[in-house]
Amino acid sequence: MLPVLLLLLQASGDPPVYDGRLKQVNVHIPRVEATVTIDGVLDEPVWKSAARLTGFTQYRPIDSRPAADSTEVLVWYAPDAIYFGIRAYEAHGNVVRATLADRDNIDADDNVQILLDTFNDRRRALLFAVNPYGAQQDGVRSEGLAGAAGGQNAGFRFDGVVDLNPDYVYQSHGRLTPWGYEVEVRIPFKSLRYQSAATQDWGMQIVRTTQHTGYEDTWTPVIRASASFLIQSGSLKGLTGLRRGLVMDVSPEFTSRVDGAPKATAYGYGTVDPQLGLNLRWGITQNLSLTGTANPDFSQVEADVGQVTVNQRFALFFPEKRPFFLEGLEQFDTPNALIYTRRIVSPVAGAKLTGKVGGTAVAYIGAVDDNALSATGDHPIINLLRLRRDLGASSTLGLAYTDRVEGSAYNRVLGADARVIWKKIWFSDAQIVSSWTQDAGGGARAGELWDVTLYDLTGRSYGNHAELVGISPDFKAASGFVNRVNVVQGRLANRFSVYGKPGAMLEQGTTFILISPTWRYHDFFDLGSTLEGSINEAFLLTLRGGWGVNANWQNNHQRFDPPDYARYATSGAGTPFAVPHGLYNLWGGNVGFNTPNRVLTFSANIGAGQGPIFAEAAEGRGLNVFVGLTWKPTSALRMDAQWVHNRITRARDGSWFSTANIPRLKVEYQLTRAIFFRYVGQYSAQDQAALQDPRTGQQLWLFDPDSASYFPAAAQVRHDFRNDLLFSYKPTPGTVFFFGYGSSLSEPTAFTFQNLRRTSDGFFLKASYLFRM
Repeated sequence: MLPVLLLLLQASGDPPVYDGRLKQVNVHIPRVEATVTIDGVLDEPVWKSAARLTGFTQYRPIDSRPAADSTEVLVWYAPDAIYFGIRAYEAHGNVVRATLADRDNIDADDNVQILLDTFNDRRRALLFAVNPYGAQQDGVRSEGLAGAAGGQNAGFRFDGVVDLNPDYVYQSHGRLTPWGYEVEVRIPFKSLRYQSAATQDWGMQIVRTTQHTGYEDTWTPVIRASASFLIQSGSLKGLTGLRRGLVMDVSPEFTSRVDGAPKATAYGYGTVDPQLGLNLRWGITQNLSLTGTANPDFSQVEADVGQVTVNQRFALFFPEKRPFFLEGLEQFDTPNALIYTRRIVSPVAGAKLTGKVGGTAVAYIGAVDDNALSATGDHPIINLLRLRRDLGASSTLGLAYTDRVEGSAYNRVLGADARVIWKKIWFSDAQIVSSWTQDAGGGARAGELWDVTLYDLTGRSYGNHAELVGISPDFKAASGFVNRVNVVQGRLANRFSVYGKPGAMLEQGTTFILISPTWRYHDFFDLGSTLEGSINEAFLLTLRGGWGVNANWQNNHQRFDPPDYARYATSGAGTPFAVPHGLYNLWGGNVGFNTPNRVLTFSANIGAGQGPIFAEAAEGRGLNVFVGLTWKPTSALRMDAQWVHNRITRARDGSWFSTANIPRLKVEYQLTRAIFFRYVGQYSAQDQAALQDPRTGQQLWLFDPDSASYFPAAAQVRHDFRNDLLFSYKPTPGTVFFFGYGSSLSEPTAFTFQNLRRTSDGFFLKASYLFRM
């Protein structure tokens, strides 16, 4: 493997040039030895000499049309930073949406995104966004992994994926004006990684979102008939004399917490647990950064959003939120998620290297994890490596290697992947992976994963996608998120889009038709019958003013795999359970809508249909409801409420099987851009009946290997009420002060609030300061 890695690191190539039907826009911006006050007023003389970017066009919901509102962006750079002045004109009256928002929480406001492709590779761009008050949102926009990883195919997300988790230090301030809004932005070169050449070109795109119309406009024209969004960006040409100086970020942190729990006779608290930690980031070169952490605090300040777990067969995905892992996280992406950093639970220490060498993106994490959850009692040692080589204008070749060692046990994974864009609107993907696993008890096994996107066509009015993914029974990615094995899954998707005329009520309509059969792994090679499958058609309508309507219908079939029910019996004596063969012609559908982003925003979705009850190998009838409400009565106050409801009954007799109700309320008061108060309350009520034989209705029993006996599959009741209060002061990324309280309660009867019992609670304090050298 080493020669291949060295070849990837040493190879180099010329930056790509977009050769589509739209001409690439190049601009030379002036280099000026000057500084300005970032106050949202473009009144300094230097702004008169800045490059002026205009001529925005609409790309969502309909591309290639003139923008409804004009936008002007002024750009220049000094030796240590690049400056942007934004004038967003609004000709439709007092309709600009702007709030004092927490970082990354400006999607419902009018905003402007600055996308900087500092390596000019048209595959990844740093995102810096501001709302009219200068409130910030930042992250990374990436190409190439939306199709295989997220199932977004047939051109549904041709513009890639956006990760808002990384935070960068930059300055911005804005103000409302009689003609719209004006924002001033300074992005220091210390916050960026870029090429090492003396003279270099950067890719750039500007995206403006206007809430009262629901439109998104871009500086350089972007068409949907393309397999890449970023390749259609413009360029900043001939940047010279960029000076970052020493890039050394040191963030010492102090944390303290005290936790409560039920004791033998009463509820009590443990001792206060003060801790010191350190995070260090060193910009080794302009394009490589090394980050280290010792004794980091990974306390979450907000519970994960509740998900329905009743009738779920596989593990659920939760996003990464921890600061150490966030910067450069997008560089660890693979078509199937071989690297999932939440598998590192609580590292004692860790190191991370991210950046780009020539045309090769390099990402590595090494960590020693806490042994509290280790099956062997040893500290897990984790190594994660991802290399991704640019080929041509937008194609890539990648390698991923992970290993996790716990004493004598280990899991090692090695994979290669490639993405080829051809004829501008087509791409093909392939991924081949092997895993080797040694269990603590001595058992060893090997497995493989393969994923082939035969083709994906991204046209303006038509898209098509064909893909096969195979995962063998013994494949394991202990450092990744591959939550199902022993299957081959097919995906064949078609998309049809229509676009309304200017001023029409229907601005865009799209339908997706997806056929997705699934086989047992070895049945596929033997041309056996499918284990499960579905045909699904979804309809998405965008109406004038930002309204959205959606609907879908589906027809599924499901066979029940006997090994999944090996522990089942119909009596305490172990009478074998006869697994039903399967279910066919299971129909279902849903409808929903969302209102435009206003002071009061509402969305709802309701679905019903036939489906399997996996725990009983039986047919069920399901009802699913989601309701979401956002209310922003002032620029500082924001309330988000949502309710998830799921109910399943047995098809054979209409008896109740399960109910899930998860209401959630978040209230934020943004005192200033740096200070906010937040309350999050979430109630999770998930009840399931005792399991029954689908033929006779008798009690089912489950085998317990520890006691070598059977026990009845009893009803399950879970009524948890979680409350989190937080005071937050975040003037810049890395400098924070948190003080919070969280409590978990439960009760025997849902939503009575009369017999609530505390199961745990705790106070925590965290303070860190960013020293930037």
